[in-house]
Amino acid sequence: MRTSLFVLLIAIITVGCGKKPSLPSSNTVPGVAISKVVTRTIQDSADFTGRIDSVNMVDIRARSTGYITKTPFKEGDVVKKDDLLFEIDKRPYKAKLDDAVGQVKLYEAKLKLAKADNLRAKEVAKTPGAISKQDLDKYVAAEEEAMAAVEAIKASLEVHQLNLEFCRVTAPIDGRISRYYYTFGNLVNADQTLLTTVVSEDPIYAYFDTDERTILRILRLIQAGKVKPVGASGGIQLLVALADETDYTHPASMNFVNNRIDPLTGTITVRGQLVNPIGPTGARLFKPGMFCRVRLPIGAPRTGQLISERAVGTDQGLKFVYVVDADNKAQYRRIELGSTQPDGLRVVESGLQPEDKVVVSGIQLVRPGEPVSPELIEMPSNIPLLDPSTKKSNAETPAKASK
Repeated sequence: MRTSLFVLLIAIITVGCGKKPSLPSSNTVPGVAISKVVTRTIQDSADFTGRIDSVNMVDIRARSTGYITKTPFKEGDVVKKDDLLFEIDKRPYKAKLDDAVGQVKLYEAKLKLAKADNLRAKEVAKTPGAISKQDLDKYVAAEEEAMAAVEAIKASLEVHQLNLEFCRVTAPIDGRISRYYYTFGNLVNADQTLLTTVVSEDPIYAYFDTDERTILRILRLIQAGKVKPVGASGGIQLLVALADETDYTHPASMNFVNNRIDPLTGTITVRGQLVNPIGPTGARLFKPGMFCRVRLPIGAPRTGQLISERAVGTDQGLKFVYVVDADNKAQYRRIELGSTQPDGLRVVESGLQPEDKVVVSGIQLVRPGEPVSPELIEMPSNIPLLDPSTKKSNAETPAKASK
């Protein structure tokens, strides 16, 4: 029995080893998906990374030296202009102010006496020889000296009044306040100690750095009158997206371009202003320091051809597509790509015509000039959007186009 199984096994191995492997027929026509080139109005743009920053940011510093006696604000809360933030022990400054008030009254009394003495001296001087010219000059000088002393002590009084007012540290702007850097009971020094910070929230800025070529392109469009200059009403408009967003849904208005290009990086700083309204829950979306992406439109809208990135191949750094002709043969076509549009399609600057149909699936199976078996579908987007009916991405399962 064992001998029969052994002989049978040897026979199977011998037959299997002698059998030639089956290869696919060279006459097989590859099946591919094709899409018609999309023609529509497009807006050229450039995308940059940037940061959100506040319009106003104020460091709150002590302007009087003393111990903190009050901290009435809540950390991280919204404050209004002139709200009390800190109070410094004002008793020493109140005592100095009261002393200055008394000094003012004293010197005003001396001035009153000097004026009376001078007036009497002038009356006496009407009688010839009753008073010498030198004594009369002394009375005039005494009155002027008393008047100057009153002005000096009043100036000192204003200083003491300011020092007393500086014991109340108030918010200089509307905005959101940071934490306590110094709490109740700590000693702070005038014009040195940083107590906290306040930043404004609405409107807010988006800063980004753009390359020199892009700025030159925009400047030439401005000189040609095709784009309004920065700061003009209805000028250059930007679109902003936050870190967790794929669409640029927040409009901004460019209101500043720096006055020089950084020679080390070849970039220039640009700023856009956007609104930051309070949401339904009372919170604002934008926070200073956030990462953002900024889309800078370039030029006026125009008509262009667009294709999916799936249709694009690379040949030694050059981009190409396969165009299926009327005989269902794939023709190799060099193209020049432009910007990416919001829906993920790529602008083709040259190399395609509006009526062309390009291979968007199975490009690796295609050979130039060889026939293919095409299936017409809609141009697939590069941004996956969830189809609620199939629970699949439309980037993976593009819908068929109506023939």
